Amino acid sequence: MDPRINLFANPVGASFTKRLTMASKVINDSTLPAATHELVKIRASQINGCGYCTDMHTKDAAHNGETSVRLNLVAAWHEATVFTEPERAALALTEEATRIGDGRGVSDAVWQQVRKHYDDDQIAALIASIAMINAWNRMNVIARTPAGDYQPGQWG
Repeated sequence: MDPRINLFANPVGASFTKRLTMASKVINDSTLPAATHELVKIRASQINGCGYCTDMHTKDAAHNGETSVRLNLVAAWHEATVFTEPERAALALTEEATRIGDGRGVSDAVWQQVRKHYDDDQIAALIASIAMINAWNRMNVIARTPAGDYQPGQWG
């Protein structure tokens, strides 16, 4: 697949992606567990069909010690026993928030589970993480950014 545009080489695209990356620092510096943050990015990327982000975040997660079993089961997390209850709440929130266009929004049941496992700062980081990865997914899908060549830590 050939990219439609290289957002990172275009001055406007590069400036925008630089600012998105800077905004991500808030999430990275939060108390949201890093493993949960990666799971959120992987699941949203799978739902959105973003090969570039799925490639990046599965590789980064593996590089940071995530197991292949858990990585292989993210798409089937509902049936998997390898995720903690807090992770399952974060994955459920990710799915409902990513599919917000389906008209259902985020259910009260999912919100209650998130509230049960995360404090306000972690919830804010979860919401920001979901919004951020959905923005990245959309940009890369529209631009047809090719997947497969990402190296862990490539973007810092």
